[in-house]
Amino acid sequence: MEISQQTINQLGDNSLYTALGIQIEKAADGKASARLKPASEVCWPFVGQPHGGILFTLMDTTMAWAVLSQLGSGHNCTTISLNIHYTQPAKGNVFFCSAWVTHRTARSSFLRADIHDEEGRLLAMGQATFRIIPADFL
Repeated sequence: MEISQQTINQLGDNSLYTALGIQIEKAADGKASARLKPASEVCWPFVGQPHGGILFTLMDTTMAWAVLSQLGSGHNCTTISLNIHYTQPAKGNVFFCSAWVTHRTARSSFLRADIHDEEGRLLAMGQATFRIIPADFL
């Protein structure tokens, strides 16, 4: 199932994404992509270098959208675990995250994701497990 651009824009217009500089680009069929244009406030300890926690949030968010793209109405998801490996410092103005579901059961989704910079360098890679829950649970 593809999540419409209208829904992505509506749900993506929130204070967390705005503060961090996250924009979801696409979510369909167990895959999602997002970009990060980090605000200067989230670049620490060096200018132009977002804190690793910001990259972690980008990855977690993109993975959640990948899971949501496989769920019908009445369902949501929550992160159980996410393991991230940083391969080099994130330097630049824009960063790209791609996430994809590798396996799904009735109650869980397992994912992988990568974050690259504008030059295509791999900055982080991760894997996660998400629990599928009823939408009214949260």
